[in-house]
Amino acid sequence: MSKINPPFRADHVGSLLRPKSLLEMRARFHNGNISAEELRSAEDEAIREAVKKQESVGLKSITDGEFRRTYFHLDFLEQVGGVTVSGAIDANPAKDGFTPPRLAVTGKLRHTKNIQVNDFNFLQSQVSQTPKVSIPSPTMVHFRGGRAAIDIDSYPDMDEFFEDLAQVYRDEIQALYDAGCRYIQMDDTNLAYLCDPKMRQGAIDRGDDPNELPRTYAALINSVIDGRPQDLTIGVHMCRGNFRSTWFAQGGYEPVAEVLFNEMNVDAYFMEYDDERSGDFSPLRFVPENKTVVLGVVTSKTGDLEEKDFVIQRVKEAAKYMALDNMCLSPQCGFSSTVHGNELTHDAQWAKLEMIVNTAREIWGD
Repeated sequence: MSKINPPFRADHVGSLLRPKSLLEMRARFHNGNISAEELRSAEDEAIREAVKKQESVGLKSITDGEFRRTYFHLDFLEQVGGVTVSGAIDANPAKDGFTPPRLAVTGKLRHTKNIQVNDFNFLQSQVSQTPKVSIPSPTMVHFRGGRAAIDIDSYPDMDEFFEDLAQVYRDEIQALYDAGCRYIQMDDTNLAYLCDPKMRQGAIDRGDDPNELPRTYAALINSVIDGRPQDLTIGVHMCRGNFRSTWFAQGGYEPVAEVLFNEMNVDAYFMEYDDERSGDFSPLRFVPENKTVVLGVVTSKTGDLEEKDFVIQRVKEAAKYMALDNMCLSPQCGFSSTVHGNELTHDAQWAKLEMIVNTAREIWGD
């Protein structure tokens, strides 16, 4: 039997649309008109409201909406010793031709401070349900630039790079656990990108083997989480990119499924399945009986509300390949993986989350 609760039968990926008032305060901070303390106070207030709203629609996993971040990954990774982010992290770029700031390893990787603990402590003080922390997967430090983005003097040997990277994450997860966190999700675009023929070719062009990278990444994640306490749930979200309702990769999970489900020792997988870009459900045949899959069949990219019967039908299709009892429901991605947000309204966001809660109740009961 898989580990359920968490994840919960109705769950979500983490990020929520930022309130207009918070976006205005961020702009004022960026322009030097308010202090960091004033911005944090505004974030606190927005998070309080988001927590109430999540609990009121019936969610049992509660996030801070990633309201303190500009990007789901860079705000975290730039705080790791030895990582450098170049390009404007707080810019508001045009949608066309958008590429995120670049990340490079310019020195020895070190966990020089706790990155998410203060944010978790505030979230924990606000919730009556289970607080969940999402952090970027450690693979994000490697995939985009490959060997070329890692300083050769600091890391002539890539084994040492992966070991130092794993230690950074072990330290951060231990700090979160010590603070009381029992539910962590790693957001990973790279494993899903390796399902896309163009992205696979890009890996080859950088000198990597796209057939070996899933094993490399599974080993990396395992070296982070294998010593974790029994009561800590670790999930991984498989993402194909999410920026202002656009996406960056496509292709079914078949090229990575066997390694993903059987060589990576996470408890749960948040899988994008909102349209044909994700392929069919057949890769779920590799899911072992001790793992949970959270089916992202509800899109976070548009405001059109899916019919409950459509969602139930999708779950039934997936259940041809794995046990229904090992599944949960969620949106396919966050609603605002970057500060810019997807192109839907706040009302549509909450309607989708409430529909997921109600549909999960209908499928699995309470």
